[in-house]
Amino acid sequence: MSRILVVDDVPSERLLTGGLLGKRDDWTVAYAESAQQALDLVESDPPDAIVTDMVMPGMDGLELVKKVREAAPQIPVVLVTGLGNELLAVRALEHGAASYVPKRQLARELPATVERVLGTAAENQHRSRLENAIVESRVELEIGNDAELLSPLATFLCEQVEMTWGLARHDRMRVCMALEESLSNALYHGNLELSSELRQSEHGMFYKLARERARSSPWNERRIRVTMEFGQDEVAYTICDEGRGFDPSKLPDPTDEDRLDLAFGRGIMLMRSFMDDVRYNDRGNEVTLVRRREHVPASSRK
Repeated sequence: MSRILVVDDVPSERLLTGGLLGKRDDWTVAYAESAQQALDLVESDPPDAIVTDMVMPGMDGLELVKKVREAAPQIPVVLVTGLGNELLAVRALEHGAASYVPKRQLARELPATVERVLGTAAENQHRSRLENAIVESRVELEIGNDAELLSPLATFLCEQVEMTWGLARHDRMRVCMALEESLSNALYHGNLELSSELRQSEHGMFYKLARERARSSPWNERRIRVTMEFGQDEVAYTICDEGRGFDPSKLPDPTDEDRLDLAFGRGIMLMRSFMDDVRYNDRGNEVTLVRRREHVPASSRK
């Protein structure tokens, strides 16, 4: 049973958010009327995850993210953002938030987002850590268009860094989420050639068509290849699909306020916020995500 703390100074918004989460039998919901009250609960009765509004009197959602990361970095924080608060959400991601959900997409996106961050956090809590460093390592994997393998594959890749560098739970979770976003893009937008616009406008149709294409030629013949090159100072993950690709120079800026409210822009933002470098090949069917050890705070290593 997972316990989720909902933080919002507006009673109606607080109950709406909690109601969406409370529909799950395996989740219980607690409430805080302010960021300070939330921090008191983190100390006295820590939740498994926090969902907080961005704009609140006194301490706002951004400051709450910073405080939670200092006090309990294992607790993921998901932000709920209103229109016009997207740039604050970007800053919160940079300071440790696990994800964010625009209010206009709350009913559709919040349960799935919380489920994802809870799953990643729970998996990371059970990983053993290996302190002796690997000098150099290379791993190559290849999978078909199986959506059920994306999260386990991201976790497997993340474990290699965790065992060697001893990352804190917070940092492990961010690497895992960035990898899962990239793998998801390779599957849905790369191999299955599904548009971001369809996912935005017809969520159910998007996944229905994905299931159909995963069983049909030529899409079902395509593979996703993943290479992990690991050294003492950095790890590079290269994810390549067999789709038609795209022109990376035309990739929209995910920090643009008009794009931050879209699911596609949010995925790119997570990748760029959680990794030190994200770069595409010229064809656009291959992305490399780099995480450098020098950017892992010594205080967060275990």
